Amino acid sequence: MKNYTITVNGVAYEVTVEEGAGGAPAAAMPAMPKAPAATAPMPAAPAAAPAASAGAGANRIEAGAAGKVFKIEAKVGQAVSKGDTVIILEAMKMEIPMVSPVDGTIASIDCAVGDPVEAGALLATVD
Repeated sequence: MKNYTITVNGVAYEVTVEEGAGGAPAAAMPAMPKAPAATAPMPAAPAAAPAASAGAGANRIEAGAAGKVFKIEAKVGQAVSKGDTVIILEAMKMEIPMVSPVDGTIASIDCAVGDPVEAGALLATVD
C-alpha cells in the first residue's frame, strides 16, 4: 500500500493505493479531504464576447504567450491605430497588452474575459 497526498483546486486529499497481482494498481480508496472545504458559490460564466464572424479581419492579433484573457479594451467596429491595446492577457502574474498591428477597424473579437489561451491563439482581427 502506498499513501499519497493530492491537492486539487486548493483542497488536499489523502489517497491510498493498493497493489494487486503483477504489481498493477488494483484499487484506489475514495479521496477524502483532510479538512472540510468551504462551499463557495461558483463564478458566473463569462459573457460571450461580441464578435463578427470569427477571424473576419485580414490582420490577426494573436496571444504572445499562454495565459488568460484579463481585459478586452476594444469592441467590434471600433477604429484603432497601430500600437493601440486591444486585449490584455495575464500570464505569470503580469499583464501583457496585445496591440493592433495596423491602423484599422476591429473586425472580430475571438475570445472572452477569463478565457485561457495558448501562445499563438487568435484573439481578434483588424481590417
